[in-house]
Amino acid sequence: MTDLVMVQMPVMMILEEQPLDANPALVYLSRLSEGSRHTMHQALDTIADMLMTGTDAFIFPWSELRYPHTTAIRAKLAESHAPATANKMLSALRGVLEQVWRLGQVDAESYRQAVSIECVKGARLPSGRAIAPGELQALMRACATDPGATGIRDATIMGLLYSCGLRVGELCSLDLADYDPETGELVIRRAKGGKQRLAHVVNGAHDALADWLALRGDVPGALFYPSRKGNHIHPGRLTQQAVYEMLRTRAKQADVRPLSPHDFRRTFVGDLLDAGADLATVQALAGHASPVTTARYDRRPEAARRKAVELLHVPYTGRVEC
Repeated sequence: MTDLVMVQMPVMMILEEQPLDANPALVYLSRLSEGSRHTMHQALDTIADMLMTGTDAFIFPWSELRYPHTTAIRAKLAESHAPATANKMLSALRGVLEQVWRLGQVDAESYRQAVSIECVKGARLPSGRAIAPGELQALMRACATDPGATGIRDATIMGLLYSCGLRVGELCSLDLADYDPETGELVIRRAKGGKQRLAHVVNGAHDALADWLALRGDVPGALFYPSRKGNHIHPGRLTQQAVYEMLRTRAKQADVRPLSPHDFRRTFVGDLLDAGADLATVQALAGHASPVTTARYDRRPEAARRKAVELLHVPYTGRVEC
C-alpha cells in the first residue's frame, strides 16, 4: 500500500499569501455548526499531517489532491480507525474538496474522481458504557453532599445529560433564554449538523434546574457557569473540558466507574427503548440523522440473544479428585 507520508505533492503558497476566503479548509469549516467545526477541524488536521508531517488543515495544499491520494487516505484510515470514525474523516475530506472545486481551484472531473472513494465498511460496538440506575443515584448523592453551588449545578448538568440526551457541546452552548420554565421546554439551538431540536426537562431534572436557576439568577448569557477554586461560580460559559473534569471528580466521590458525557446520552437512548419508546421518537429526541445510529444503542436485541444462549447447558462439574 502507498505510504501516505511519502506521497509527493507540490507546495502551494502559504495561507498568509492568499485571501482567507480562498482557503478551502477555512471556507468548509465556516459552513459547519459550532459543535461540528471542532471535530471536522481535527479530522482535517489529522489527514494533513498524515500526508505531509507537520502540516495542518489551513496550510495543506488540498487542491493538489487527486484520486490516487484520496484512495490512499481511505486505506490508511480504514487500517487505523474504527469505521464510523474513518467515515467521519472521509466526510470532512469530501467537504473540503468540494470547496476546492467551488473555489475554482480544480476542474470538475478531477474533483469527481477524488471524492468517488467508497465509505469504510464494518461496524463496532458503541463506545462508552451504560450508566446503571444505582450509579446515577450515587452521583446525585455525591452532588447533594456538596454544600456549594457547584453541587446543584453538577446535579443539574448530569440530569440534563441523561434526561435530554444532550451532547456535551450542546450542553455547553445552552443559554438561559433557551429554557422555558413554564413549559419545561429546552431549545437545542446548536445541535450537530446545524439543526435545532426541542428537549423536555421533566421530574427530577426539572427540579434540579429550578434550584440551579435560583442560584444563577436571571442575567442573560450561558445557562451554566464555570467555577473557581473553592467551588464558587462566576459568570461565563462552561467549557467541554470542564464538564469532563467534573464528571471525573463526581465519579470518584460516588465510587462509580469512570464515565463520560456520552455515556449519559447512550444510557438515555437505551433506557428509553427499554421502556418501550418507539425508535423514531427516540431518534428525534436524540437528534440522530439516521435511525441506524439510534438502533446501535438498543440493548434489547442483545438481551434477547443472551436469553437464547442461556437455553444451552454446559455439563461442567468442576475438578475431579483422583
